[in-house]
Amino acid sequence: MPSLADFPQTFLFAFLVPFGLAWGSFLNVLIHRLPRGESVVRPASRCPGCGKSIRPYDNVPILSYLILRGRARCCGAPISPRYPLVELLGGLLAVAVLELLVFELPLSTSIARALGIFLVYFTLGLTLIALCFIDLEYMILPDSLTLGGAAIGLVTAHFRGVDFQTSLLGAALGFAIIFLPFDLGHRLLRGYPGMGLGDAKLTLLAGAWFGWRGAVFALFGGAVQATLTTLIVYAVRGRIEEPDAVVREREALLKQIAQAEGDERVALERERDLDPVMQAPESGLGKMRIPFGPFLALATLEYALFEPALLGSVFEALLNPSL
Repeated sequence: MPSLADFPQTFLFAFLVPFGLAWGSFLNVLIHRLPRGESVVRPASRCPGCGKSIRPYDNVPILSYLILRGRARCCGAPISPRYPLVELLGGLLAVAVLELLVFELPLSTSIARALGIFLVYFTLGLTLIALCFIDLEYMILPDSLTLGGAAIGLVTAHFRGVDFQTSLLGAALGFAIIFLPFDLGHRLLRGYPGMGLGDAKLTLLAGAWFGWRGAVFALFGGAVQATLTTLIVYAVRGRIEEPDAVVREREALLKQIAQAEGDERVALERERDLDPVMQAPESGLGKMRIPFGPFLALATLEYALFEPALLGSVFEALLNPSL
């Protein structure tokens, strides 16, 4: 069986970085269609402006965006900068997983195991990137990604050198540390949840992959980065606006409520009251609503990539300050 030593790093980069760019292109399809309940497989890529099929030569990651100067060839509609950004992130993710995880393996590691490690962590990274952009645009975290990603973490635990029980307990703790205080507790005190279950399922994912430490790091690392980002954006812009998709969804629900009667109206009002996103945001820095999922996803990815080299020792220092 060939080993990692038999394959030059430049060869692996040349093969896997374009692979990452291509999957970044697929992520754009998933980010656009999944929240809408559309198939991510069919139909083939279409122009968001006019709906025409996109030719293969206009769908080359990053390069097509640059050649077309950010506009669709078919109708001239502007192409969101998100598209090349996500494609670039797919390529950078491939580089990061190779450099920080695969190339840190012993050279005697079989190439099959090395590629398996790459694919497992690359899949995790893609899932987290997708969750980040979907939450930024729609303030939702689809179960198919959070729970699906958690399932992959549990199934691959032994392959990754993580005890299955540790993975299972980490998933349970990851869910509980958000659900108990921020959902159940907030609901008991104020009548509605303070955070959505999507955030709890995302920390469940972190725990399933990295045990209780990963779940705790995702929550607190995400909270610190969310706080700093919020302060910086507020200082620069003076406000933090909700995503347009969320505003449109709330307006549509309020219109439905106004037109409904009887039991249907009661059911719609209950739906509004139980969903924090459907409540109009209050004024004031401390009451501004931001999606927390991107920061949980970022902290989870940071733990995945840097924990072996850096975060493990930091975590130990925080848990054992006497050392």
